[in-house]
Amino acid sequence: MKQFPSKESIISADRRIQPYIHRTPVLTSDTFNRMFGAFLFFKCENFQKVGAFKSRGAVNAVFSMDEEVVSAGVATHSSGNHAQALARAARLRTIPAYIVMPRNAPQVKIDAVRNYGGNITFCEPTLKAREETLKQVIEKTGATEVHPYDNYRIIEGQATCALELIEDAGAPDLLLCPVGGGGLLGGTALSANYFSRKTEVIACEPEGADDAYRSFKAGRLMPSINPKTIADGLLTSLGKRNFPIIMKYVKDIVTVSDRSIVEAMRLIYERMKIVIEPSSAVPLAALLENKVNVKGKTVGIILSGGNVDLKNLPF
Repeated sequence: MKQFPSKESIISADRRIQPYIHRTPVLTSDTFNRMFGAFLFFKCENFQKVGAFKSRGAVNAVFSMDEEVVSAGVATHSSGNHAQALARAARLRTIPAYIVMPRNAPQVKIDAVRNYGGNITFCEPTLKAREETLKQVIEKTGATEVHPYDNYRIIEGQATCALELIEDAGAPDLLLCPVGGGGLLGGTALSANYFSRKTEVIACEPEGADDAYRSFKAGRLMPSINPKTIADGLLTSLGKRNFPIIMKYVKDIVTVSDRSIVEAMRLIYERMKIVIEPSSAVPLAALLENKVNVKGKTVGIILSGGNVDLKNLPF
């Protein structure tokens, strides 16, 4: 396996994607600072293009491909934010995007992918069906697969989120990040290592989808089996490329209950007046459960996205 993305490759990704993404704001809350006795800085990727950090990796992957490779298009299987982000990035580069989506994907996400010009192929809602259908689409079209998280170009792009946070708010003592497939966490851990050596990265994960926690403690990849959590963006198993980065550069992984996730989400809506999805609330839930000691520390928190069904809020 090749070397981890370098400091230089993350700086290059940062330059490459700047024309196509938002430099999202960093917000603070006096209420939360008092509540936890700490200085919290929220990196608001809920204000990112397509409503999530996934735009960073997708744009970096698509715009770092050679012309002859990329002309046939890009392809992935995803029912979520990566599908939208890849379709948008492909449109920006005027190439086709082939997206395999499960039949039961939410209509709002199907509409969004179509809106960005993605060519959708539906399949049964199993991982096996998704992978097999994607293989057939690639054989037919010659498109290049862009995996949602197990891809170094994606990891480099996601790393720019923490880089911006460090540049805009200074180097925090702690950096809290949700973990699903590990693209955002891997990138965050690399950026902390390269640009802010004093910062410790702690990943936060739902109890009902705790494969990263179990893998981290065991020192070997353990798959996610029947995950069940309200944080639907964190259901995937860790990627093979992400895991060694996480083992080397992440300080700890903690888990939280769905009840705390809902409470943290409600608090952010009430106190900060911003829309986030459940996955984004997981780091604050870790503070509510006292899973991380933040007293007197500066703490960066990545709010990963804001794509939530407003007709179906959990509180």
